[in-house]
Amino acid sequence: MIKENLIHVEEKIREACERAGRKREEVTLIAVSKTKPVSMIREAMESRISTFGENKVQEMLEKQEMITEPLDWHLIGHLQRNKVRQITGRVKRIHSVDSLRLAEQIQNEYKKKNEMAHILMEVNIAGEETKFGLAPEETEAVIRKVAEFPNITIHGLMTIAPYVADPEENRMHFRNLHKLLVDINRKNIDNINMNELSMGMTGDYEVAIEEGATYIRVGTGIFGDRSYT
Repeated sequence: MIKENLIHVEEKIREACERAGRKREEVTLIAVSKTKPVSMIREAMESRISTFGENKVQEMLEKQEMITEPLDWHLIGHLQRNKVRQITGRVKRIHSVDSLRLAEQIQNEYKKKNEMAHILMEVNIAGEETKFGLAPEETEAVIRKVAEFPNITIHGLMTIAPYVADPEENRMHFRNLHKLLVDINRKNIDNINMNELSMGMTGDYEVAIEEGATYIRVGTGIFGDRSYT
C-alpha cells in the first residue's frame, strides 16, 4: 500500500511542479510518520524515502533508537520549551518555532552543546484561534531578534493551513505566506536569507506547490489514516 501511495503522491508532485513551471527537485516530500510504527517507516524507506516528520519529541526519539540508518528527521509539531534539550543534534529542521521565548530556549540549549539549530518560523497565516504560530504582522519583528542568536539559522516559514474540503480555499493562505517570505527577504535583515516554505499536507499539497512550497508534509496520503490509540 505504501509503495503504491508514494507512486501516486510522486505523480501529483510532478504534475503540480509542471503546472507551476518549477523543477521537481525544488520540493522535498516529508513523510509524516507520527503515530505510525517503525515497520511502516521502513516500508517507505524501501521506496527511497529518507525524510520523515514527527510531531512529538518522545515518539521521534524512540523511533531513532530503532532506526539507525541515516535519515532526515523533521520536527513538525508544537515544541514545548522543556523538550528542546532532548532534540539538540537530533533533527535536521524544527518547523514549528512559534515564539521568541521558544527561540531563546533553542539558542540556550544548542549553545550548551555547540550545535547549530536549523529552524523555520511558524506563522498562523489564517489567524485561527486553535492554531499555534506567529501572527503575520509580528513575524518580521520576531525574526529580527532571532537573527541575532548565534546558534540558530532561520531557513524560512511554516504554516498549518485550515482543514478544508476544497484545497483551493487555502490557495490565498499559501500565497500570503509566500508573499510574507519575499517581503521579509527584501528587507535585507542581517543573517537572514530565507528560501524555504513548509506548507501543504495530504489534502492540499498540490496547491501549496503551485504557490511556492519547498517542503510538503504528507502523512495520510502515504501511510493511510492515523490511529491515535
